[in-house]
Amino acid sequence: MSRFFATGSDSESESSSEEEQVVRAPPTTFTFSDDEEDTKRVVRSAKEKRYEELTNNIKQIRNFKKIKDMSSMLNSFEELMRAYQKALPVIIKEENGMTPKFYLRCLVEVEDFINEMWEDREGRKNMSKNNSKSLASLRQKLRKYNKDFEEELAKFRENPDLGDEDEEQPKEVEEDSEEEALGPAVFKKGPSEGSASETKSAKPSGGDDDEGSDDSIDWGSDSESSTESSDDEGQYTSIRERFLKKGWRRGMGDGKVRSGHSILKRVYCKERLFSSKNISTIIFKFSLLQEKPKMFAKDAEIDMNLVLKKLSEIVAARGKKRTDRREQIELLHELAAVADTHHLGPAINIKIKLAIISAIFDYNPKVSDAMKPEYWAKLLERISETLDLLVATGDIQIGENIPEEGEVFDKPPYRVRACVLTIVERLDEEFTKLLKECDPHSNEYVQRLTDEKRVCSIIDKVQTFLEKSGVPSDLCRIYLRKVEHLYYKFDPSVIKQKKGELEPGTITSIQVMDKLCKYIYDKDITDRLRTRAILAHVYHHALHDNWFQGRDLILMSHLQEVIHHSDPSTQILYNRTMAHLGLCAFRHSNIKDAHNCLVDLMMTGKTKELLAQGLMPQRQHERSKEQEKVEKQRQMPFHMHINLELIECVYLVSAMLIEIPYMAAHEFDARRRMISKTFYQQLRSSERQSLVGPPESMREHVVAASKAMRNGNWSACADYIINEKMNAKVWDLFYEADKVRAMLIRLIKEESLRTYLFTYSHVYASISMATLSEMFQLDKFVIHSIVSKMIINEELMASLDDPSQTVVMHRSEPSRLQSLALQLADKVINLVDSNERIFEMKQGNFFQRGGIQGTFRQNYNRPGQDWGRLRRDRVEQTR
Repeated sequence: MSRFFATGSDSESESSSEEEQVVRAPPTTFTFSDDEEDTKRVVRSAKEKRYEELTNNIKQIRNFKKIKDMSSMLNSFEELMRAYQKALPVIIKEENGMTPKFYLRCLVEVEDFINEMWEDREGRKNMSKNNSKSLASLRQKLRKYNKDFEEELAKFRENPDLGDEDEEQPKEVEEDSEEEALGPAVFKKGPSEGSASETKSAKPSGGDDDEGSDDSIDWGSDSESSTESSDDEGQYTSIRERFLKKGWRRGMGDGKVRSGHSILKRVYCKERLFSSKNISTIIFKFSLLQEKPKMFAKDAEIDMNLVLKKLSEIVAARGKKRTDRREQIELLHELAAVADTHHLGPAINIKIKLAIISAIFDYNPKVSDAMKPEYWAKLLERISETLDLLVATGDIQIGENIPEEGEVFDKPPYRVRACVLTIVERLDEEFTKLLKECDPHSNEYVQRLTDEKRVCSIIDKVQTFLEKSGVPSDLCRIYLRKVEHLYYKFDPSVIKQKKGELEPGTITSIQVMDKLCKYIYDKDITDRLRTRAILAHVYHHALHDNWFQGRDLILMSHLQEVIHHSDPSTQILYNRTMAHLGLCAFRHSNIKDAHNCLVDLMMTGKTKELLAQGLMPQRQHERSKEQEKVEKQRQMPFHMHINLELIECVYLVSAMLIEIPYMAAHEFDARRRMISKTFYQQLRSSERQSLVGPPESMREHVVAASKAMRNGNWSACADYIINEKMNAKVWDLFYEADKVRAMLIRLIKEESLRTYLFTYSHVYASISMATLSEMFQLDKFVIHSIVSKMIINEELMASLDDPSQTVVMHRSEPSRLQSLALQLADKVINLVDSNERIFEMKQGNFFQRGGIQGTFRQNYNRPGQDWGRLRRDRVEQTR
C-alpha cells in the first residue's frame, strides 16, 4: 500500500527496508471524496526530486557566496557533490549523459569566486582562521572535482549564454514565481521555499512526456498551481504582463538581447500552459519584447521644458547602483536627436552634449583603469562637436559659477552651467592612461599616439574659446596643458634658426613656449602652475642647447631649495628637467655643471623611479600594493622617456674627467674626498677583480678608459669611450653626434695632460711644451694655457720658460717618505683626540661630583683657551 495511506496492517511501505522497524500511525477514519479536499497529493518524478535538491544546494551556495561564509559554502558544496552523484542516473537517462547547464554555471561561478578570493591577499589576511582554512580546502576540492568536467566547462566558458536556449530548467514550466527571468543563471524556488511553491510542484516536469500533454495538465488540476488555469483570465493576464515586463527589463535593459528562438520558446511554453492562443499572439509578444520604450508620449508636444525635464530625469540616475551606463548614453543620444529635430536652440544642444560627455566619462566604473577604445573614439567626437558648436555660437556664457536656476536656453545671451576646462583636463588624463595601458613596443601604441593630434586640436579650441572670456586663472590652466604637450618635443627648426637657415619672423616652439610660460609667470596666483611652467620652460631650453637661458632660469627661480615641498608629479618633472639640463651642459663642455646636475639622480641608484620610467624590484613588504598602484599611475608614457643608459654614461664620463685628475693630484693626501661616489665604487670594484677581461658593457668601457687616463694614455682612453659599440648605445642618440664626439676627444686630451703632469712631475726637472704637444696632439698655445692655469691655481709647482718653451719643475712638493710621515702625524692626532673624548665620557660622573680631576677639568677648560690648537702645536714640535 502507498505510504500516503497508513493502515494498521503489518505490511511496510515500499521505500522502507526489511530490517527497519516501522512506527505505525494510529488508525485513520476513511472519508468520502468530498472530505479529501484539504489533503493534497504530491506526485513528483525522480528527475524533479533530484533537480530540486541540486537547485536548493546551488541557491545555498550563492547565498553563502554573497556573505563570504566560506565554511558554510564548503559544507554546501560537499552536499551538492553528493546530490549530483545521486542524480547521476537521472541525468544519464534524461540528458543523454550531458551535464545540465545550470550545474556547469554553478561550478564556473564558484571557481571564479574562489580564484578571486584567493588572489585577494589583503582580504585573506582579514579572514577568520576558520574561513581561511575552509577557503583553502574548498579551492583544493573544487580543482580536483572540476577535472571531471574540463571539456564541458571549457565549452561553457566560450559561450555561457548559449546554454540558456537549450537549458532545460526543471521548474521553468511548472512555476510562476517572481524569480522567473530571461537572463542567464536564474534558478527557481523549490517546494521548500514558500507555501505556494509546494502546490505548484504538482505539475509534471515533462520527464516522461516532453511535450507536456493535456492529460498531464488535467491530471494535476487539483493543485493550486493549475486551479482554474484556463478559465481564470485575470490570473493569466497578470502572468503575461509580468512575463513581458521581466522580459524587457532583464532581457534587453542591460543590453544583452536574447535570441529570437529562446524568447519564442519560453513564450510558447507560457501559452501552452495558460491559454490556447494562436501563434500570431506569440509573435506579437515577441515584437513587444524587442520594442524600445518611447522617449516621449506619441501625442506629446515637444518643447524646451519637456526636454529639460527628461534630461534631468536621465541625469538623476547617474551614479546609482543599478543604472545601466550604456543605456543612459543611448537615451542621451536619442534626446539630443529629438532636440536637434525640433530646433530647440544651440544652448540646449550644448547642455545635452555635455551630459553625454559626462556619461561617457562615467562608463568606466574604475577611475584608475583606462577607457575602452570605442568609447574613447566616441568621446573625442562628442567633445569636438561640442566645442565646434560652442565656438560657432557667439553669445553664450558657460562656467561653473552659473547656478542651475540662472541657466538661459531660450534666448541669447545663453547661460549654461558647465566647465569646459575640466572636461579637457579629464580628457588629457584619459589619454595618458590609454598610452600607459598599451604595449609601448607594439603598433597599437603608435596608433594610439596619433590621437595626440586630435587632443591638441581640442586644447587649441578650448584656448580660443577661453581667450574670448579672458579669465586669467582659466587661461593659465589651459596654457599649462598646451605647454605640457609641447615641452618635451624636439624642434629642428630651432637649431636651424640659430644657424640663420630660416627666414626671419618664423615662429618656432621656443617662441610659443616663451609666450605661454611668461603669461603664466605673470598671471598665475598658485605656485604649482608657475613651478611646472618654469620646469617645462627650462626643459625645452635644455633640449635645444640653450644652456645659458636654462641655467639662469633655474637658478633665478630657486626651485632646488623648495622642490621637496611640491607634489610628486612636480618633483618628477624637476628630476626630468635636471637630467636634460645635465645633458645640455655636457654638450656645451661644461663638465662640472653636467656632473652637478646629474649627481643627485645617480647617487640614489633609483634613477628609473625618480624619472617615473618604471619601478625597481623591491624587497618583501618594502612597498605595499596600494603604494605600488599609486606609483604606477604616476609613470610617464613611453614616448616621453629619457634614455637611462645615456644619462648614466654622461654622468660616468663627466665623473671620470673630474675624478681622475683629482686623484692624481692628491695621491698621498689622507684627507682626499670622493667627488663621485658612484664612479668611485665602479672603479674600486674593478680593481678588486683578479682577472679583468675586455670591456663589454658601458660601465666597463668607462672604467677601462679611466685606467688608461690615469696613466696618461689619452689615445687608449678615447678608444674605450668612442667606438662602434658606444656610438650605437650612447653617442648616436645625440643631435649632431659628430660635434659631441669631437668635443669629448678634446676634453680627454686636456684632462689626460693634466693627469700626466700630476703623476710624473716629480720625475722631470723640465719638460718641453713641444714634446707635450706631440704626445697629446694639442696645439702649443693650448698646452701653454693649461700649464699656466695649473701654476696659477698652485696645482703644479713649476714655472714657464718662454724663450726655451719649457716647463721647469721646482720639486717643492714633499717626497713619498715625507707624505707618509704627515699622514702618520694626522692619524696620531685623531687617535689622541678620540681617546680623550672616550676618557671624559667614562669619568663624567666623577667630574660632576667635583673631585680633583673635576677641578683640573675646570681649570683646563677655561674660556679663551684653544687647547686643541695647543695640543696640535705640541705634537708638531715633537715631530
